Amino acid sequence: MIGKTLKKTNHTPSLATRLAQALRFVDEETGAVIPPIQTTTTYMRDGDYEIRKPYWYRRDGNQTTAHAEKIIAELEGAEDSLLFASGMSAAMGVIEHLPAGAHVVVPRVMYHGVLHQFQTYAARGRLSVDYYEAGNLEEMASAVQNGKTALVWAETPNNPDWTVTDIKAAAGIAHAAGAKLVTDCTGTPPCATRALDFGADISFHSATKYLNGHSDITAGVLSVRETGTYWDEIANIRMLNGTVLHSFDAWLLIRGMRTLFLRVEKQTQNALAIAAHFENHPLVEKVLFPGLLSDPGHDVQMRQTGGQFGGMMSIITKGNEQTAIDVARNCQIFYPATSLGGVESLIEHRKTTSGEGFPVHPNLLRLSVGIEDPDDLIYDLEQALERANA
Repeated sequence: MIGKTLKKTNHTPSLATRLAQALRFVDEETGAVIPPIQTTTTYMRDGDYEIRKPYWYRRDGNQTTAHAEKIIAELEGAEDSLLFASGMSAAMGVIEHLPAGAHVVVPRVMYHGVLHQFQTYAARGRLSVDYYEAGNLEEMASAVQNGKTALVWAETPNNPDWTVTDIKAAAGIAHAAGAKLVTDCTGTPPCATRALDFGADISFHSATKYLNGHSDITAGVLSVRETGTYWDEIANIRMLNGTVLHSFDAWLLIRGMRTLFLRVEKQTQNALAIAAHFENHPLVEKVLFPGLLSDPGHDVQMRQTGGQFGGMMSIITKGNEQTAIDVARNCQIFYPATSLGGVESLIEHRKTTSGEGFPVHPNLLRLSVGIEDPDDLIYDLEQALERANA
């Protein structure tokens, strides 16, 4: 552009630029470009003894948490977002707002903590639950009951086999029956998948993971296309349960989100390299990753992410369950740890973590690929596979 004269236009900065600058934050008094941490638990009323809206007590939120929520709402293209103290507390906000006896439809395999809560509520007679195979729209449609189903939950890509669900098609099924669609796209954050744009009513994310990206907080977030009475009920549940995200954690989340686009781009590149290397490896039975052209969900996931597949994949090793466990414990660069979405790479034997009752292949290793040198990560898996099969 040097030497050229730009035409005078109303240029709008991209979302990536706005996120990098925390929505162009500037403290009006000091000029600081980093948002402050507001720690007060209570607020003094004004001279007329009126509440200085919108806050009156910490359980309602504060400016630090609200700033993080505003960033996420813009990322999601949402009317509003609510941050919770953990991903599970955000999921519980959705579950608890459902009326007694409500019918819900959920995947048979999904994040085990949320699945356990649905099963617990069903066992107590609090909810009626039917199941479908993740990604199978015909089974989803068969499980949905017209005029009775209140909520359809879709996790895409599905943890830990990374099956892809077509969000637009799932929204059509849910809405035709009068139900709301909730999506959990934690594995591909809203810089990659904007579920609300595809028709989801509520987008859920464990913000602990990619949104924060540094493995130093727990957080959960719900975002909605349209607010309403149900949204007020969820906010009230958060307030009464005291599960609003803490101020320092909200500040760390803001910090983490400023590099979200960069991190996910690098994690995608690394994951693609690892998946391609091990797709036909003699010691690997199968690589599960929607970024592979051979993956059955590739085309849908390409449409839903624009090619930003993220860093989540699983490999099923040859041998037996102990072989898979040995691969995980023999890694020297991958951390043998639970969680995902951080800048560091993690490996986890999923059956050990999820328990015997969870329907997962005994040889499945879940990988959260970080931002390290991909050659180092490939070497690490190679040496771990060789040692486990020696």
